[in-house]
Amino acid sequence: MTPILSEIHIYPIKSCGGISLQTVEVGPKGPHLDRRWMLVSEEGRFISQREHPSLALVAVRHEKQHLFIKIPTGDEIKIPISNEGPDVNVTVWKSDVLAKDQGNEAAQFFSDYLGRTCRLVFFPDQSKRQVDQQYAKNPNDEVGFADGFPFLLISEGSLDTLCRKMGTPLLMNRFRPNLVVTNCEAFAEDTWHTIKIGPISFLVAKPCSRCTVTTIDQETGIKGVEPLQTLATFRKEDKKILFGQNLVHENSGFLKVGLPVEVLCQKEHE
Repeated sequence: MTPILSEIHIYPIKSCGGISLQTVEVGPKGPHLDRRWMLVSEEGRFISQREHPSLALVAVRHEKQHLFIKIPTGDEIKIPISNEGPDVNVTVWKSDVLAKDQGNEAAQFFSDYLGRTCRLVFFPDQSKRQVDQQYAKNPNDEVGFADGFPFLLISEGSLDTLCRKMGTPLLMNRFRPNLVVTNCEAFAEDTWHTIKIGPISFLVAKPCSRCTVTTIDQETGIKGVEPLQTLATFRKEDKKILFGQNLVHENSGFLKVGLPVEVLCQKEHE
């Protein structure tokens, strides 16, 4: 049974709505445009759905050289996709990054929506943020504004098992993966060490530790207790709730839905 890449998603603005794709270009920082923008506080620290669940309702699309951002009221703005703008120092978790401010219109748009002062910033090509070397091993591995890794992969079988245990259906977008695979057993991804999808090889770096963002319905912005409550009954390890795998890509190229997932090496059992 060969796993198949069934879905590709990017999230251009950290914590805002995602975009489903059939094909994506993968560059040094990961999927093209994924987590290249981020909202920050007046102090320059990142803002996410953890504090503002309503960010889930911000729809994002891109056409040619612009990003279009729409909020539930129907109001929409567009910003250019470019490496230009005033330099600003921002912080995402423990990383300090030199970013580009996206201007007063975008700042006002989001400040009005969230009811707090904030700025929208862009991660330019020239800025570097290194992947945690405890897992990546390669000093050249980098990531944009994603929490820690350029890719998150989850199998449909894993979600199906979770939903059966919950007794209710759940959309995959709760977990905000980049890659979804089918045609494999539940949690098969936990056993993979290195894989190849089309021309791109990946290191399966570490399990993804899940937070309260998974309890936010991405269609309504309403926060609950699931799926963390159910996951804690069978996916808890060292006080962390694990679901999905973080990946680091070893080269650039293009990914396309329908490609087979070749498991190059399995993890050694401890």
